[in-house]
Amino acid sequence: MTHGQFPYIRGRRLRANAALRDMVAEHHLKPTDFIAPVFVMEGENKKEEIASMPDYYRYTIDLLVDEIRELQDEGIRSVLVFVKVPEQKKDNEGTEAINPEGLMQRSVRAIKDEFPNMLVMTDVALDPYSSYGHDGIVRDDEILNDESVEILSEMAVSHARAGADIIAPSDMMDGRIGAMRTALDEADFKNIGLMAYSAKYASSYYGPFRDALDSAPGFGDKKTYQMDPANAREAIKEAQLDEQEGADIVMVKPGLPYLDVVRAVKENVSVPVSVYNVSGEYAMLKAAAAKGWLNEEEAMMEALIGFKRAGADLIATYFAKAAAKVLNEN
Repeated sequence: MTHGQFPYIRGRRLRANAALRDMVAEHHLKPTDFIAPVFVMEGENKKEEIASMPDYYRYTIDLLVDEIRELQDEGIRSVLVFVKVPEQKKDNEGTEAINPEGLMQRSVRAIKDEFPNMLVMTDVALDPYSSYGHDGIVRDDEILNDESVEILSEMAVSHARAGADIIAPSDMMDGRIGAMRTALDEADFKNIGLMAYSAKYASSYYGPFRDALDSAPGFGDKKTYQMDPANAREAIKEAQLDEQEGADIVMVKPGLPYLDVVRAVKENVSVPVSVYNVSGEYAMLKAAAAKGWLNEEEAMMEALIGFKRAGADLIATYFAKAAAKVLNEN
């Protein structure tokens, strides 16, 4: 409707200043939205920058504690732990994955001893422990499903015994959520949650992460168990199956190329939805910012609010600490 040449309705009225824009914003970010991934390695007093992930590091356990203190000080309440396993400890049976004194188990204990209120999530998959670099047990160049689920379930219980709050299986084996839920319940860990990587795509955006953990597949690819990027309905099916099997949170991974999938999953499950802003997405933004092609802080915050707008309740991101600092300063 117009009066003369001017409209009665002007969208710009609600964009007039920062206070007004904040008041009418449909979505907001806060530090507690973020899950901060952390990379752990063996040794003492070591911190190594990951070449393909500028400003991101692997830590030995003693220095990891310092990093988590900084995360906690910024208001981040959750970390997702990944370990870089020495080559000599890798095999095709996941032996080191269930070692009570393994790097993951010691890391979890160290974090919970120092920060009992920090929510500790642990990665469950065999690729960091596998001599083949695959997420499951390999036989005749095939990644076995049911045999892998058995060891993954043992792995989940091992993490729970070490003090993990939420188990985060990233392997994409069929039926593993139900099997882990049963194994955890039978071991009297009924209150330990499961965050299922339900829609994990066979993506080219994982490269820097595989550099971080030296976990690239030794042969072939992961397309027989990770999802086809062409599919969206399948993501809904996978998320619903995981919910039925007992997942407390479902995840879509990667993030930015799959915002439509985040929205579709959100509309079809009743549990919280997380999204993983993966290493390749982080590396692209960092590289473009280093070239001066975009403003890193602004692009970072725009991407993160995009996940919320798409429907994500939780965001696993390598920008967690940097974004929390921005939020705390504003």
